Amino acid sequence: MMDSLFEERPLDWLMSTQGRGVQPGLERMRRLLAALGNPENNLRCLHVAGTNGKGSVCAFTESILRAGGLRTGLYTSPHLVDFSERIRISGDMIGNGELESAIRRVREATEGWPGEEQPTFFELVTAVAFYCFARAGCEVVVLETGLGGRLDATNMAPKIACAITPIALDHTEWLGSTLTKIAREKAGIFRSGIPVVIAPQEPEAFAALEEAAREIGAPCAWVQEPLPEHVPLGLIGSHQRWNGALALTLIRAAGFEFSSDVEQEGLASAEWPGRFQRLGIKGSSEGGQLILDGAHNLHAARQLVSTWREEYGEGRCRLIFGALADKEPGTLLQELAVIADEVFLVPVASPRSANPGVLAQEFANKGMRIRVFGSLKEAMEEAGKATLGQISLSGEGLEVPVLLAGSLFLVGEALALEAGGGVTSRSQ
Repeated sequence: MMDSLFEERPLDWLMSTQGRGVQPGLERMRRLLAALGNPENNLRCLHVAGTNGKGSVCAFTESILRAGGLRTGLYTSPHLVDFSERIRISGDMIGNGELESAIRRVREATEGWPGEEQPTFFELVTAVAFYCFARAGCEVVVLETGLGGRLDATNMAPKIACAITPIALDHTEWLGSTLTKIAREKAGIFRSGIPVVIAPQEPEAFAALEEAAREIGAPCAWVQEPLPEHVPLGLIGSHQRWNGALALTLIRAAGFEFSSDVEQEGLASAEWPGRFQRLGIKGSSEGGQLILDGAHNLHAARQLVSTWREEYGEGRCRLIFGALADKEPGTLLQELAVIADEVFLVPVASPRSANPGVLAQEFANKGMRIRVFGSLKEAMEEAGKATLGQISLSGEGLEVPVLLAGSLFLVGEALALEAGGGVTSRSQ
């Protein structure tokens, strides 16, 4: 049955391996890459780890490199709608033919391995990406770590520079319960003599990263200030000026030199879906907007509130919220509620979804206007029918958009609904 699935639909076979779960360690990845002829050895990689902002930094970095005329590879996770989002070459999602060919090659490389030695889903996907980038002749590849850094499958790649975005408490069951422990795991991507650039950190994480760089002999630079306001960015929010500054510092540390015009073109044209992304609301007669933000931890939720206020002042939104049960949904909702006039609670399309009914009970006596919906589709349809003009910016007569937040899974489902299509099964 599995062989038949592989022969007919290689991507479906790959997605079916998600059940193997998370299994820390690099031995499977090392063996897999060797079986493929070590395609990663043909790559020059910029490696990005951290808790928040990794994707945005990767997007800025790749966009600048591409604006500079280089053939780029970009590897990120998870995807929002289409699996091919994870692997991009010169800005374009990997084509179906190239993807299926790579999956077949990786599947063949693991033929006959005992079940307990089979690579995990993320290891397989990372190997597919390395194989695709090598075959495409990418001159430089930007890699986002999946989980942590030290034992992450992406850590097998040769690198010419590394970056660490702000570190917060997340995935504590795998990375440790303190910022020090998490920072040490992230610092596992460091290499002797390879430059490292680091975003501003909490003191505990700062000390751990500095010590790790010193121990391994990695030259270390700290980003001291954000990009100035006059520099146009493709991504919204003042925090993106820090992400853009980290991306520029990373590129320069790796030895690339571009004109200021090229750098600014790359910064201005960068795109990263699901990060304060504005869309029109289907069915809205008011021309209303839907803002999507995948904020799924406390740090990201606080940043979202800050960005909202930068854009809309004291205006309050209609919030569509759904989260995974293991992401402290009550804490996230409490943080976002300060900018919400009304909350639509929805389930996330994942077995790990928080129960919106239970969440509503938790907030029943906290003065919120809460409605529970059985699906995101129902909530979005209701948002489209609502009279958005009733929620307006004081004195400006502008409608405040509906805000959808709490999970990248939810953002992906919303994007698929807006496009009228389905979503490829995802894994965080």
